Amino acid sequence: MVDDIPTLRRILRSCHTIAVVGLSAEWHRPSNFVAKYLQQHGYRVIPVNPRYAEVLGERCYPSLVDVAEPIDMVDVFRRSEDVLPIAEQALQIGAKCLWQQIGVKNLDADRIAREAGLDSVLDRCVKIEHARLFGGLHWAGVNTRVISATRPT
Repeated sequence: MVDDIPTLRRILRSCHTIAVVGLSAEWHRPSNFVAKYLQQHGYRVIPVNPRYAEVLGERCYPSLVDVAEPIDMVDVFRRSEDVLPIAEQALQIGAKCLWQQIGVKNLDADRIAREAGLDSVLDRCVKIEHARLFGGLHWAGVNTRVISATRPT
């Protein structure tokens, strides 16, 4: 499991195409919020969810093996017990990183990913780590770009 700042920074700098497994089309869901943030920061987001044809303006695929282009990172928004087959598909398509979001922690998936040479991150949010490591996070959780001692009314 990757846990150190230099490795997280390297992953986020080198993985430009991210398949978000479990990406929801509903704007208020965490997966949608994270994917939109990634798009706004220059990442190519590929939605993977059999429920939708399109999410965030991108074609949505039913599974990782259906995606025709190379994927650098597989970002998983699924229950922990659902991650192992996703990890196996990540290996099959030649992904570089398996990233399990906050609350997702499948140690078997982590092990097989690492044994195959993939970077593997568990129980962390790509958006939070990107913002933390590249300067977009402050005490309220978002970068407002407003410096003021007064609170909005």
